[in-house]
Amino acid sequence: MRVIRNFVAIALFLSTVSLLAEDPFLGRWALDVQRSKYSSRTRPKQMTIEMSAAGHGIHYHSETQFPGGRTISADYTAEYDGKPAIVLSARGMLLPVSLKRTAPNVVVATYTSGFQAAATSRRAISANSRVMTVTTTSQDVSGKTVTNVGIYRKVHSPDGSFDLSRIRTDLLVPK
Repeated sequence: MRVIRNFVAIALFLSTVSLLAEDPFLGRWALDVQRSKYSSRTRPKQMTIEMSAAGHGIHYHSETQFPGGRTISADYTAEYDGKPAIVLSARGMLLPVSLKRTAPNVVVATYTSGFQAAATSRRAISANSRVMTVTTTSQDVSGKTVTNVGIYRKVHSPDGSFDLSRIRTDLLVPK
């Protein structure tokens, strides 16, 4: 009986971990400034994005530092259903965002202002799940379309770098 109970507990744990692993966006991402392409006015000095599971979507948190020392953070919780979510920063509310998954490794984030798209970010995860490319299209103050490409490297796994080799298999087989 004890063996069965341990087996069920481990199976439930592994199924929870596998559900988290299905969303390749989860984890901490750091901007690779050298490989990224930004207009000189918007280029961050550094940026980190952390996404964690929340319902059928994510909780998003970012920290950005610009040359000259100005910083900004952003937080929101949104599902992949296209419904707008409030984006907060230390300075107040930012433009609302809606998320739509277009492929298992692609999410489109649309930021709206006055019922119109102000910016669109296409987030794509590489096949090895270690690189996220964020292509953002918006308009500058003169109305000209601007495209920035941020290349992010995964620096932390949402499951705490869970290692399957650490599971005690001797719990499953009676001795």
